Amino acid sequence: MQTLQISIYVLAFLIALALLFDFMNGFHDAANAIATVVSTGVLKPQAAVAMAALFNFVAILVFQLKVATTVGKGTIDPAIVDHYVVFGALVGAIAWNFLTWYYGIPSSSSHALIGGLVGAAVAKAGTGTLIASGLIKTISFILLSPLLGFIFGSIMMVLVSWIFVRSTPRRVDKWFRRMQLVSASMYSLGHGGNDAQKTMGIIWMLLIAAGVTGAKDPLPLWVIVSCYAAIGLGTLFGGWRIVKTMGQKITKLKPVGGFCAETGGAITLFMATALGIPVSTTHTITGAIVGVGSSRKMSAVRWGVAGNIVWAWVFTIPASAFIAAIAWWIGTQIL
Repeated sequence: MQTLQISIYVLAFLIALALLFDFMNGFHDAANAIATVVSTGVLKPQAAVAMAALFNFVAILVFQLKVATTVGKGTIDPAIVDHYVVFGALVGAIAWNFLTWYYGIPSSSSHALIGGLVGAAVAKAGTGTLIASGLIKTISFILLSPLLGFIFGSIMMVLVSWIFVRSTPRRVDKWFRRMQLVSASMYSLGHGGNDAQKTMGIIWMLLIAAGVTGAKDPLPLWVIVSCYAAIGLGTLFGGWRIVKTMGQKITKLKPVGGFCAETGGAITLFMATALGIPVSTTHTITGAIVGVGSSRKMSAVRWGVAGNIVWAWVFTIPASAFIAAIAWWIGTQIL
């Protein structure tokens, strides 16, 4: 890889932009972690986001950096990465995140970032710059992560219904109000572990291209801490527009359903992070919520709302890629 000749100011600006994306990721996806626990009345919104933010950061102690490696070295050819590509990718992802947050659409920050990388890379050097294996793994999980969330959420709901079949509804509600604190914490842990690493991958890519660190060197500790802190702060400020969609519009949830959805989603996130796959927390928790609702009866799910969310998933990568391509060209003129 040819070392870039860019000023320290441009490098600092792009790192700050990456951390802004990370903050917006937490802000945008806060609803995924707290929607069920807030909507079921187990926690007040302020307490829920504080708990979620804490476990976003605690993920630094739990997960290896496999997702960061996939994003930083396994999505586009590192040889074509420069500050213009990074700028285009980040602007594309941030713009799409802001647009979907404004309209309360639970889209994927993860796939917005992947779309941004693809759009900027193709704008610079064509489709030959894309690494098929990494992209296929990521894109396949657009379908697999909600499916796994659906399956695990459904299984959890069936198991819980079987285990507590002789318990009164009041006793079940009281028990799972406590258990939901555990499941929401685990989901927030998985959210931080998978999503913060995507920004680490972008910064890692930039530092290698600028010659600040070598391609075989480990990711600097300050990058790891900064990214986990940024996503935690984003979650702390929260994305309230999306909470209602995730927590009540898809299906009505009680504490037992919230526990099953969060546990099913957390299992999926832990698996994906261990395999180094950058998945969407939005896709995962949506699939789990639908699984919980449909395990009771299919009519319990508002399929029209779920269908609108799926359309947002379909458009995320091409839309963010298109914006990123334009941003790449603008970057070549101003940076």
